[in-house]
Amino acid sequence: MFDQEDLESIREGKERWNEETRGPTVERFGERKEAFTTDTAGHEIQPLYTPDDVADLDYEEDMGFPGENPYTRGVYSTMYRGRLWTMRQYAGMGTAGETNERYRYLMDQGQTGLSMAFDLPTQMGYDSDAEMAAGEVGKSGVAIDSVRDMKTVFEGIPLEEVSTSMTINAPAAVLLAMYIAVGDEQGVPREELRGTIQNDLLKEYIARNTYIYPPEPSMRVITDVFEFCAEEVPNFNTISISGYHIREAGASAAQELAFTLGNGIEYVEAALDAGQDVDEFAPQLSFFFNAHNDVFEEVAKFRAARRMWATIMEERFDAETEAAKQLKFHTQTAGSMLTAQQIENNVVRVAYQALAAVLGGTQSLHTNGKDEALALPTEKSVRTALRTQQILAHESGAADTIDPLAGSYYVEALTDEIEEEAFEIIREVDDRGGMLEAVEDQWVQRQIQDVAFERQREIEDGSRVIVGVNEFEIDEEPEMDIEEVTGEDQQRQIARLEEVRAERDDEAVAEALAALEGAAEGEENVMPPILEAVKAEATTGEICDVLRDVFGEYQPGSAL
Repeated sequence: MFDQEDLESIREGKERWNEETRGPTVERFGERKEAFTTDTAGHEIQPLYTPDDVADLDYEEDMGFPGENPYTRGVYSTMYRGRLWTMRQYAGMGTAGETNERYRYLMDQGQTGLSMAFDLPTQMGYDSDAEMAAGEVGKSGVAIDSVRDMKTVFEGIPLEEVSTSMTINAPAAVLLAMYIAVGDEQGVPREELRGTIQNDLLKEYIARNTYIYPPEPSMRVITDVFEFCAEEVPNFNTISISGYHIREAGASAAQELAFTLGNGIEYVEAALDAGQDVDEFAPQLSFFFNAHNDVFEEVAKFRAARRMWATIMEERFDAETEAAKQLKFHTQTAGSMLTAQQIENNVVRVAYQALAAVLGGTQSLHTNGKDEALALPTEKSVRTALRTQQILAHESGAADTIDPLAGSYYVEALTDEIEEEAFEIIREVDDRGGMLEAVEDQWVQRQIQDVAFERQREIEDGSRVIVGVNEFEIDEEPEMDIEEVTGEDQQRQIARLEEVRAERDDEAVAEALAALEGAAEGEENVMPPILEAVKAEATTGEICDVLRDVFGEYQPGSAL
């Protein structure tokens, strides 16, 4: 790095440049804005960054080398020079058969990982014929009522050859059990099953609200999954601690990072309280982040996230193995940044967001279809989204060297700023008793709402330009093909569910559900009886109802 004499010379040079070169130009022509800040965190952006802005940077301590602590530059030593990120497209639509067709199509187009979207009834632990499911079956993803649906989704897809990510939370243990059951039927050794379940209930209380049970039993189920998978499915990520939805709710980049890692701290503490070994379960933790429009802010966020988690695991939880300290994450481009106006512009937005994720070192990536602001993406828009990743991987050069923005005075300074702000938020969360307490007090929600309100105000007054929305508008929009789920699709799913109930062994189902009830009422791990219930063809709703009866349901406004 630069010595003190060099830095003093640079400071003097910058001051001279500011007075003699930049100053007169600004005085004559002005600048586009009175103040420049990062997209959401609001960090002031200087007109020029120099070595003086990173004078305190210690390379080994703050950056290091890829694959080595503190992992700022990446969790793997070869990164994309060894293997590209997993290319996923979030898919799931209508019935299991339709979803299978979409998966096969995407794999034929070069997708390297599957990502399951579930409809709202499945996410809430209801069967398709439940009163609460009316009008929602298959609309936001695939309806999975029983293991037969899961078998259909993966018909002709060998599970040992794919990595499957499932965006499911409250019923995550049930859907994971179905996936394991399909693998067992295919003859795939459980240690060869790869993928991720989201299984992140804390962010549901904060941002999405697709919870079922109160937090305490929810945490119990989560840690039961940790324990079961560490022994039975060691290559499956047992949780995807999600900042994505927190960011979609309006959080800044620093808030997304702080609240996500804060949730991670809660999960680690819960597992430790349950008697588990941090070095055994922590390697199966994964994270899920959002990629927004400000490329540099997002890259800095991803780099800071790895460094922070390594510090947290080492200093707070005494993790010893390198695998337990590594933050591995999936990224999805920002759904909240898509616009219904001039939807072709979304292709460009998604491309830049994907670039930020790759420059930031993501392990897997989903790129949104341009039409997802309106409905489920069409086959054509999904193909374009996947091609965006493939062009990025094979034509842009972004994957050819590791952490290519490292050493940028701006990016290094911004990485430090975001890390500092996120740690400051985590310290305040700690002072409030941890994330559960901070959520109970509505403090977390208020912090996010304040940022979201300010952003909306800026859009409305025009100080924040959204192309095609409040600037560069057009009078007419082209017609779009929209993917739709019909009432007939819903009736077919209900008929399939009725067929399962008519053909299964009801006595075996009753015995399996009774065993699950006993486990839930006691201290036995609930995963083995859930797996047996799934194999007996108990439905998602039936299994979740047993747990509802034992654990109760969380009611908004009740104490956490």
